[in-house]
Amino acid sequence: MTLVFIRILLRYIAAVLVTQGLIAPELGDLMSADPDIAMALQILIGALIAALAEGWYMLAHRFGWAR
Repeated sequence: MTLVFIRILLRYIAAVLVTQGLIAPELGDLMSADPDIAMALQILIGALIAALAEGWYMLAHRFGWAR
């Protein structure tokens, strides 16, 4: 189910980049339809969420929020 949301997000990102003229329309189509790009973005988002959680945990211990 997450890949569905990632593909939708990629379509919106590609649309913004194409309308701004930053990428060619063909590249936008490729970016929004390629499952490998969607899977890589899903892994990246998961890693960012994990890093955010670990950073928050470190701050909680440093400032005494975790008891």
